[in-house]
Amino acid sequence: MVHIEFSSDSFQINSVAVEFPIPIETLKTCISPDCKEHKGKNKILFVWENLGIIGYSSDGDSVDSLGFELEISTYDFSPKVVFSGTFNYNGEDILQYYKTHEDERMTTFKGDDSGALVQNGLSAWFSVTKDVVRAIEVSIHKPYVRGVGISEDKYTIKPLDEEEIEFMDFGFKLSIIEELMYMKGLLKPKFDLYEFADWYKGREIDIDEEGYEPIAEVTQYFKDLPIPKRLASEITEIYQDGGNDIYMNLSPFSGGAVEYWDIERSDDVKHFPNLKKATLCYAQEHICDEFVILGIDAEWI
Repeated sequence: MVHIEFSSDSFQINSVAVEFPIPIETLKTCISPDCKEHKGKNKILFVWENLGIIGYSSDGDSVDSLGFELEISTYDFSPKVVFSGTFNYNGEDILQYYKTHEDERMTTFKGDDSGALVQNGLSAWFSVTKDVVRAIEVSIHKPYVRGVGISEDKYTIKPLDEEEIEFMDFGFKLSIIEELMYMKGLLKPKFDLYEFADWYKGREIDIDEEGYEPIAEVTQYFKDLPIPKRLASEITEIYQDGGNDIYMNLSPFSGGAVEYWDIERSDDVKHFPNLKKATLCYAQEHICDEFVILGIDAEWI
């Protein structure tokens, strides 16, 4: 049984006071050594499958945040069970506190109308769907200031003064954007959904209400976004994962099990002579075989 105590004084796991970033060895000692490591291209997750806990790491040595899953998710890295330990806030069950003190003590975060409990530089953020708490994530508190630093033309798409790639398949294009924009930093600006919602003037985009499905304006942005031909040679592999930045910005609460972004055609491979490897999870069944025929080492995630 895991006991969490979050208070104005400290954050404790099984009576051990910890501070973020928390060394993974510390967590293995105070939670359990029985955790699985899931390596993505830009993050590492430590998953206590039988305890319903996920640790999110940027360096593989320590975790920047801890998630306590209260609902089974469909990601390949999801715990097998929900968190069944105890989680107190100043000595009171945190879910009970959430229900009875929301208006008094909750600090609202952008992208989370349910808010977060903030104490001593830390936040306990609540992921909520239809008034049901799906997960609680604890991390260092990083306040969001609406609209600060967003230039008026940041997300205005301008015609290129050079040749661009003509894509036949939107799902394939999204995988290329993931590599060029989020992994290599070669395609700018780096798209941020919440920032885009602040910037967009056509209507108010309510991410909390709309983020379970693709948001039309966001999808259109990526459809319209031109990709210079000169960047094609930079692509040596594509790696699809439900937690990729591109998918989390398209539909942050979709849960990973969606077909909106399946690669349906392999025609666009011809633009990328250096593409030699593909890890797939959003693609129709025939795509993997077609990629192999085209000389790409392709496999399902």
